[in-house]
Amino acid sequence: MVGLVSQENHLVALVSRTGRALQRYRKGRRQVVGCIPYRYKAASVDLEAASSSEEDEIEVLVITSKKGKGMLFPKGGWELDESKKEAALRESIEEAGVRGIVEGKLGRWSFKSKSQDTCHEGYMFPLLVQHQFDFWPEHNHRQRTWMSISEAREVICQHWWMKEALERLVNRLTARNNNKPAPTLS
Repeated sequence: MVGLVSQENHLVALVSRTGRALQRYRKGRRQVVGCIPYRYKAASVDLEAASSSEEDEIEVLVITSKKGKGMLFPKGGWELDESKKEAALRESIEEAGVRGIVEGKLGRWSFKSKSQDTCHEGYMFPLLVQHQFDFWPEHNHRQRTWMSISEAREVICQHWWMKEALERLVNRLTARNNNKPAPTLS
């Protein structure tokens, strides 16, 4: 049985998907999908303003790993019954308790798992957060923290590919806010 909690007309299952039987693999590599949840500090950001402190207006949400060793962005296995964007949103709800708009892919990375001696292929997406839940499937196992871009650069340094995804997000948002064309990957 799955417990559901209603939060402002949204139902959230209080149980995470587990197991790897339904997860995707490509050439022996587990397919992993994640999000960088972000928000703007100010309720209304002047998108016309171009300043060097523009990234100071953005906060990202990081979570603790299940084993409590370090901080990272929500991510997990991409399952057979969902698109990459659906998987990214599911992982953000399960691990960080946030939902919002999943934007265009930041990229694809190949990396070695820290807990297993295998390689994974990871896809990361920005998630413009619209709602933060008080209860979520992994709230008893993870802590979440909103922080500045510069703070996030420091705490996720053990995950080089997440750090690179963060830089791509910052570049995209800065270009968007400066009315320049932002590169997107399909």
